[in-house]
Amino acid sequence: MVTAFVMIKANTGEADRLRSDITGIEGVESAHIVAGDVDLIAKAMVDTPAAVKEIAATQIQGIEGVEDTQTYIAMD
Repeated sequence: MVTAFVMIKANTGEADRLRSDITGIEGVESAHIVAGDVDLIAKAMVDTPAAVKEIAATQIQGIEGVEDTQTYIAMD
């Protein structure tokens, strides 16, 4: 099992809608609106690194209102 955290920058005023959209993606365990350099953090748990790429680079980045993402894969 691969655990990854996706840091998401959102357009102004889009965080609540984006959180709802992101939590609907298969493999995403949770998504939280946060304070700091990013607007949301999503946690994904999937079978392969390729599935992480599908979630972060295709599905999350494909949502209107997402400005940027950074993905971190857990090592433990």
